Amino acid sequence: MIPLHWLMRMSNWARRPPSWAQVRVVALILGICALLYGIEQVFGWPEWLTPDRGVGRHGVLAIPH
Repeated sequence: MIPLHWLMRMSNWARRPPSWAQVRVVALILGICALLYGIEQVFGWPEWLTPDRGVGRHGVLAIPH
């Protein structure tokens, strides 16, 4: 079941749709996200962006038992 506030928000959007500028901004953001996802799928995730595994908070090893 959809909460009441979401139904109210949808009815407001139907009555007063967003401006074309807002639609373009959202489309641009979604396009950038899709582009980054596609680049990651083609070239993979760079090793230098992968955090070190095994070191948790406060320098304590976070190896599961």
